[in-house]
Amino acid sequence: MKVTFLLGSKSDEEFAEKIGKVLKEFDIPWSITIASAHKVPKKVCEVIDELNADTEPQVVITVVGMSNGLAGVAAGTCIHPVITCPPHANLEEYMVDLNSSLRMPSEVPVMTVLNYKNAAIAAAKILAEGDEGLMEKVKERMEKVKAKY
Repeated sequence: MKVTFLLGSKSDEEFAEKIGKVLKEFDIPWSITIASAHKVPKKVCEVIDELNADTEPQVVITVVGMSNGLAGVAAGTCIHPVITCPPHANLEEYMVDLNSSLRMPSEVPVMTVLNYKNAAIAAAKILAEGDEGLMEKVKERMEKVKAKY
């Protein structure tokens, strides 16, 4: 079981690592690949082919600002679930970039999650469907949250 991050550029790496820190709390391994769908589409296709050949349960998380073509390409060609979590430096950037993550064509199932912690938890819940140990960790985390109220 693992999470693969697909980033549109190196500048998105710090944001992806924030998601990775939450995945680490669940003991979910993760890796980062940088490949812009606009600038190196052939590389993106090669990466997706490698992911599709991997039978290990996994979730792909794209981290892309501006024009988020990467999430759509990934979701349209990858057999694994795709979550996109757009990074943002400020509210203005967030509002401009958001639409390119939300508006996808039919048959391109990208799940958009706006909070980096929630993206990690969503990936953990997806992977937990086939892993009892991880399911227990998800339940424990939920109980800790509930205990605060």
